[in-house]
Amino acid sequence: MRMIVYVSFPVEIFNAAVRDGSAGTKMKRILDHMKPEAAYFTDRDGQRSAVLIMDLEDPSRIPAIAEPWFLLFDAAVEIHPVMGPQDLASAGLEELGKTWA
Repeated sequence: MRMIVYVSFPVEIFNAAVRDGSAGTKMKRILDHMKPEAAYFTDRDGQRSAVLIMDLEDPSRIPAIAEPWFLLFDAAVEIHPVMGPQDLASAGLEELGKTWA
């Protein structure tokens, strides 16, 4: 199942990693391990953040996605299932509408 992963970095901890030169190395290590389909870096709620798109075949992999961010950056992590247009098209919305209207 495709997931969107939001990672938000605490300012002081990330600043310390930037100052000591470890931010890039840590980030690369995590991304090389996770192998996201896409990774974007932005701000979210006023904090440095990452938005990752991942294909997660087994929910038991969730800790492997979240823990590196927690342990190396003390980051907040949100993981949400997402659908593409084809997924939504095959979700049976018409039947659901008839059943629940």
